[in-house]
Amino acid sequence: MRALFAFFAIAAFAGCETTAPKRDYTPAVVDFFLESTDARAVSVTLPNSGTKISIAPAPALMAGDIANVELMQVDLGRCLMFQLTPTAARDFYKVSVTNQGRRLVMLLNGAAFGARRLEGAISDGALLMFVEVPDDSLPTLVANLKRTTADLQRAIAKKK
Repeated sequence: MRALFAFFAIAAFAGCETTAPKRDYTPAVVDFFLESTDARAVSVTLPNSGTKISIAPAPALMAGDIANVELMQVDLGRCLMFQLTPTAARDFYKVSVTNQGRRLVMLLNGAAFGARRLEGAISDGALLMFVEVPDDSLPTLVANLKRTTADLQRAIAKKK
């Protein structure tokens, strides 16, 4: 009798176990921080140029603010285009107006990978960013960013 009870208890609890779905990509979580001279600023260093930038402790844009990522070819070379969600685009427009001249630093999984100076208002929700990775790594990086972004947006939509 005890053996039968143990069997059913194990079978019942085995069905309660959930596992995270297997990922066929490397998660790439991106946050953007504004350059800061505040006493609480944190210093980061870009990997190739060695440029040190002090950034605010809180992000100006978070991974959940990104709707899509594309690889773009512009006059200066290849870069990433981050399309912001409508709410984030409106909020970031204000940030880009009031922080002209400061740099926006991209952190990928917690490490600095790119920076750009805010030279004007960004009103269309499209943020172009040159990153310090080899050009041949960009397609894989974009694929990982797209998959991570899609998963985050699905999770956000479920919570609503």
